[in-house]
Amino acid sequence: MPSYRERYLTAQDGLRLYYRDYGDPLSPRLPLLCLTGLVRISADYADVAERLAGERRVICPDYRGRGRSAYDPNWRHYEPRTYINDIAHLIAANDLHRLVVLGTSLGGILTMGLAVLKPTMLGAVVLNDIGPDVVGGGLARVLDYVGTDHPQPDWPSAAAYLKQLLPKMSIRTEAGWLKFAQGTYRQGEDGVLHFDWDVNLAKPLAQTKDDVPDLWPFFGALRALPALALRGTLSDMLSAETFERMALAKPDLERVTVADAGHAPTLSEPDAAAAVDAFIRRF
Repeated sequence: MPSYRERYLTAQDGLRLYYRDYGDPLSPRLPLLCLTGLVRISADYADVAERLAGERRVICPDYRGRGRSAYDPNWRHYEPRTYINDIAHLIAANDLHRLVVLGTSLGGILTMGLAVLKPTMLGAVVLNDIGPDVVGGGLARVLDYVGTDHPQPDWPSAAAYLKQLLPKMSIRTEAGWLKFAQGTYRQGEDGVLHFDWDVNLAKPLAQTKDDVPDLWPFFGALRALPALALRGTLSDMLSAETFERMALAKPDLERVTVADAGHAPTLSEPDAAAAVDAFIRRF
């Protein structure tokens, strides 16, 4: 039996959205909302959720166009304002008033957006390998593969493909790569494995890749909040220079560097897991 409840939400535009709901909804501890990277799904946070669900509620959504959430017929809706609206609707539907938000990559950008739009709702935040400046090389690398499906005949082939595609990931075992593949692919009606996201979500990114907004004011919205930031030493999305500048802009920012990890740390690395768990357990 799964350790979570499978739930669905109807977005304000009628799209059906999926999320995993772990732990006790009546726990007095602040609920934890886990927001994934661009093409990742709720299953990525299974380890984190299972470590913390014994003490609090943990909610992990699939964004529209990913995983078990419906694909949007209008690809122009695959953009941060729509995602934040979906998340705000999810929070309201579950009657959540204050929570901790853990955001990886795109999820971290959305977390900063929530800090601007819903400042009293956030009790603390964790930013995983993302900051107010996005390194161009990392974004270009992501755009190179998310917009085109790369079908695979079986799970070992899918794991091998991802291992070649993402050599800087901190995954060290074949079992780890297989688990990662299962969070990246799903079997289609043709019996072949396909990316578990709508490849059309790359279209808005391709149109705006040269017009990235200034996110420092959004990061500034975190100034009154307890915050932990993680960076993989091999990250091509969050530079060491930006990581240092974040500490200058927010002197109380807690920071952890995850050794030998590219974008993004899985949060199962021993140093990352210990830091994240200890930080969240304070709230």
